[in-house]
Amino acid sequence: MRIRIEDVAQAAGVSMKTVSRVLNGEPGVREDTRQRVEEVARALNYRPDPSARRLAGRRSYLVGFVYDNPSANYLMELIAGVVQACQELHYGMLVQPVSFRRPDFVQAIEELVAFSQLDGLILTPPLTDSDALLERLRARGIAFSCVSPKDCDNNIGVTLDERHAVQEIVGLLIGNGHRRIGHIKGHPAHGASEWRLDGYRDALQAAGLPFDPALVVPGEFSFDSGVSAAQQLLDLADPPTAIFAANDDMATGVFSVVQERGLRIPQDISICGFDDMPVSRQIFPPLTTIHQPAREMGRVVTTELITSIRKPGAGRMVRMPYSMCLRRSVAEAPGA
Repeated sequence: MRIRIEDVAQAAGVSMKTVSRVLNGEPGVREDTRQRVEEVARALNYRPDPSARRLAGRRSYLVGFVYDNPSANYLMELIAGVVQACQELHYGMLVQPVSFRRPDFVQAIEELVAFSQLDGLILTPPLTDSDALLERLRARGIAFSCVSPKDCDNNIGVTLDERHAVQEIVGLLIGNGHRRIGHIKGHPAHGASEWRLDGYRDALQAAGLPFDPALVVPGEFSFDSGVSAAQQLLDLADPPTAIFAANDDMATGVFSVVQERGLRIPQDISICGFDDMPVSRQIFPPLTTIHQPAREMGRVVTTELITSIRKPGAGRMVRMPYSMCLRRSVAEAPGA
């Protein structure tokens, strides 16, 4: 027999309205009452009736995750965190790719919200940085939260001090005697690409090293773009002794080219990445990289979105910590 909200209310000794407020995460409930209701709901294995919730709350209890990002590893980690938060907060989710390059992508997202009756959106770069999209969502009263937007002051969601993180990891290369350090940039529309380039330049400046534009090549945050960029860097008359790629997918592309050319990692060339995706621990030698807690970022960005849905005007921009993962892809520069 299906457990009803009335059964939870009776077992917890509270009203059905209180049970509803607890399960929907609404404020104004005493903490001991909230804990008692949650314990009873778990003990009875209560599952809300989606159709009843929609009718009662005039919501779909569904959020959308929209993306245009070639890094499958990064996306899967983010999505795992979004799923976790949705399960904890009794929401469903819809995942939808939307090409940033299509001229009508703002209209496409607007139609997605209307057709699927979404309560809100989780935006990922480069969609987070489209002024046209954000202005349209605000004008329509559509709740949204952002992963790593350029504008952290006027949005809610989650961010990371990527510039400082890159300064640290490039500083590690400099500390190992590297003076010619290549950098593979990310997707030109991503704010992260700018922050990571700035961090690279900051590290050079702090060490008194000149910035050489020939050592900075474009990428797309994909394996294939890492391959192309590595070929360009290694074909220089004076190639770098170390390469920092703006994400792990591109760094694995560098590994492929370096090993194909018979060079040794890290004896002949050191390589670093950014993200700490599973692939960074699966390649050999393991990749030195920045740990970006993508799964936790997915959980937090979803929690902030649902907070703002339940209480308009609420929600924060949360800055997440990072750490440097020191592995075997970095060594002293040859001859240092």
